[in-house]
Amino acid sequence: MPPAVYTIATMDTKGAELRFLADRIREAGVAVRIVDVGTKGEPTGPADVSLNVKAEARADRAATISAASERLSRFLVDEHAARRVAGAIGIGGSGGTALIAPALRALPIGLPKLMVSTVAGGDVSAYVGVSDLVMAPAVVDVAGLNAVSRTVLANAAHAVAGMVRHARALVADRPALGLTMFGLTTPCVDAARKALEVRGYDPLAFHATGVGGRAMEGLVRSGLIRGVLDVTTTEVADYFMGGIFPCAEDRFEAQIDAGVPCVLSLGALDMVNFGALATVPEKYRGRRLHVHNAQITLMRTTPEENRRMGRWIGAKLNRWRTPVALLIPEGGLSGLDVPGGPFHDPEADAALFEAIEEVVAQNEIRVVRRLPRHINDPEFAQALVDEFLARAAG
Repeated sequence: MPPAVYTIATMDTKGAELRFLADRIREAGVAVRIVDVGTKGEPTGPADVSLNVKAEARADRAATISAASERLSRFLVDEHAARRVAGAIGIGGSGGTALIAPALRALPIGLPKLMVSTVAGGDVSAYVGVSDLVMAPAVVDVAGLNAVSRTVLANAAHAVAGMVRHARALVADRPALGLTMFGLTTPCVDAARKALEVRGYDPLAFHATGVGGRAMEGLVRSGLIRGVLDVTTTEVADYFMGGIFPCAEDRFEAQIDAGVPCVLSLGALDMVNFGALATVPEKYRGRRLHVHNAQITLMRTTPEENRRMGRWIGAKLNRWRTPVALLIPEGGLSGLDVPGGPFHDPEADAALFEAIEEVVAQNEIRVVRRLPRHINDPEFAQALVDEFLARAAG
């Protein structure tokens, strides 16, 4: 059986829609398998695979969806391991999306995956996570075939068929490295990236927006990323102070567990990110704020906040058992933390630096080093690269 696009829906309510979608994919010259993940009643048409959980449906609707999603995830992962999955596409409302999207996320990055959903017009971060799942708004409810739904489903079918027919395998022809960046640390990361490319590496830059850090660490766990220059650790500030781009409690632990060579810095820890100015929490309204653009307002971190972050980062560093270094840019942490800049505050920066040095138990594999440079100075970028190369070689 050739690899196929797995088309997925709760066929007790969306059988006709799923068959229409599958037919359009076949017409585009791509093999299809229809998968039923119904949770309420009998399917309204034939399926190639039935994962219907109606018989074991729980009184708790959320628990039923969770059980069905886990079953679908295991099935897709096993089918992909057997080289039977060329791509996957799901259709659904809020419940179907909650069921199908986690299973699509379980498939590897690079494999075509698409979800046509009634909730795709809003915040889809909970459904996409750190995957490359494409969310397509259904526009109308997925409840019958009409002029709009036929067009949307046909477009989705042709999109996934095109992805499959023109798929490119994810080939790592050079050792891949992860670099974290922000607009206000871009000069540093760009310089480091270019220097690493010359040395034969494939640097992958991740925007430090919470999702970016998690995406990088997910690829570290997968084994694709072989080393990290964690230049921009600003997600820690949002985690501590309730910003909109937070990391999770497990930040840095993928690198620790994987044992990949790692160099860290303190990029943009001088700031916490909020939305538009009106969205800044009341308790922070009297703080030093900077309107970055109409959607983003930045808040300067204080000495006490920096001490808290420094102690937390230092404790994480103490868990490393493989080569790691943290380089401190004494001249400033971002493009705003410069003499005359809105976030220039040597006292606050010093509190961060000192807290890290007080906590970290330095030894031959775990090093903290100060440099009299701003983070965006070319010399600091080169120092990061030199430190990484030394750690990778050791």
